[in-house]
Parts: sequence; C-alpha cells; structure tokens
Amino acid sequence: MAFTATRLTWGCQPRPDINSTLKGKALIPTKTARVRYLRLMLKGFRDFVMKGNVVDLAVAVVIGAAFGAVVNSLVENVLMPLIAALFGSANFDSFALVTIDGVDIKFGVFLTALVNFVIVAAAIYFMVVVPMNHMIARRNAKLGIKEQEPAVDPQIELLTEIRDALTARPTGGLH
Repeated sequence: MAFTATRLTWGCQPRPDINSTLKGKALIPTKTARVRYLRLMLKGFRDFVMKGNVVDLAVAVVIGAAFGAVVNSLVENVLMPLIAALFGSANFDSFALVTIDGVDIKFGVFLTALVNFVIVAAAIYFMVVVPMNHMIARRNAKLGIKEQEPAVDPQIELLTEIRDALTARPTGGLH
C-alpha cells in the first residue's frame, strides 16, 4: 500500500516503481515508521480500553452474568417449585392450548414466560434494589448527606415570576 506525501511523510522513502500515476511521489513507510505507527495505534487502543467507563462496563457485564445465574437459580429452584405446589404445575405450557386447523396456539407458553419475567423482576427488585436503597439511605444519614433539591429550570422560574406578577396586578377597570 502506497502512502502519498500528504498522508504520511515521516520516515518514508520514495519508491517511483510502486505507482507510476503518482510520477515518483509514492512513498513506502520504512520499518521504523511502521513500528511507530503501530505503537501509536496500540497506545490509542490502550487509552480507549483503560477509560473508566469502558472498564466499569466490562465489570458490570461480568457481575451481571454471575448475578443472572443466582437469580435463575432462585427462580428455578425456589420460586417455581412453590408455584408448582400452589397450582399443581411449575409452568403453564399446557394451559389455554388452542388448535385451529391442526396448528397449536400456545397461550400457556406465553403465560409461563410472562410469569417468569414478573418473578425475576420481583426477585431483583426485592433482593437488590430495595436493600441497596436502604443501605444508601443509611449511609447518607450517617454521613449527614441530604438529597439535593433538583435545580429549577430558568425558563420555569421566569414563567413562575410572570404568573406571580400577573396575579398581583389589580383587576377591574381600565388602567
């Protein structure tokens, strides 16, 4: 691959035999230039990977996968047997099975997926979100951190002032 003088000139040697249309201006990077370019690319990649949000995302994916296994175990081994004890079956696959012209429409499979979703969502909410919110509230109370009031939008503040000024004007008669 030839590099033109406008794209890459450092560490290059002219090679007129590479591309005759450039009339002797084709440049081939020397070995040191290619190594330098490769190092710059690898440095850019390393800087990208080492950004805090990329590393945080990678950690979150790994922890999420591990936590997914815990939640699935809870649903499959604890909650679904309780549903089976209450309803006689751990799933609703055979429930509301409709056959039209030899084609089975399985509303029960959808119902099973829906129930599993609700169970997983409830398990995550009650086992993770609620305890985490309580821990954060206790930590903030211990450290004396109070919730900040959300900043008022300047446009809303201006509209509020206009409304208050209009309501304070005297009514009746021409002025």
